[in-house]
Amino acid sequence: MWEWDGRVRWLAAALVAALLFGAGLQYGRWQERQAAKELPRVVPGDKAAAALTGDKPAAEDQGANGSKPPTIQVHVAGAVQRPGVYELKAGARVNEAVSLAGLLPEANPNALNLAAPLNDGQQVIVPRQGEAGPAGGSSNFSGPVTSGGGTAGDTAKTGGKVNINTATMAELDSLPGIGPTLAQRIIDYRNQKGPFRTIEDLQNVSGIGPGRFNDLKDLITVY
Repeated sequence: MWEWDGRVRWLAAALVAALLFGAGLQYGRWQERQAAKELPRVVPGDKAAAALTGDKPAAEDQGANGSKPPTIQVHVAGAVQRPGVYELKAGARVNEAVSLAGLLPEANPNALNLAAPLNDGQQVIVPRQGEAGPAGGSSNFSGPVTSGGGTAGDTAKTGGKVNINTATMAELDSLPGIGPTLAQRIIDYRNQKGPFRTIEDLQNVSGIGPGRFNDLKDLITVY
């Protein structure tokens, strides 16, 4: 009888372990799907504008030879309702991209140069009230991950410190303990979550714990 009870307990324990393992796999897959949903998608500017106004998208203009006019893609992040990648006509201004993304009540668009022309691959980060805007109040950055005036290489370092909100891959890689893998994680994090609000937020990036942050805290800044 005791031997039979032992087998029953063993089978019950094995069943519970199998159920927990299966639940863990399902949870991991759910997390992957959620992470994928957070990635910005490319939204054509005319369709985004039509969604806001309820109108039908305007017919596309044709170039002199009947071809589609050139377009650019810009990433809008920060204090906006719909962060993401927007496709706009070449020559569009910061104001157009910000308008399509929609401002949150706490946004401070006046910290940006809304009249600045946009470049392909540019990132526009809308700061919140009380947050310092980009240097010079501009938003005319070009490059894969930027948010201010000039170029990322011009403004990533402030007072000898690296601004982790605008630093390039090479500039992040130059920090102690930050190689190419962690540099890419930092860029991916700010692309998906928006700019870092404090330097302590850097610890939210996978692979940057208290010890590594302690080595970096005197070398980095945010604005």
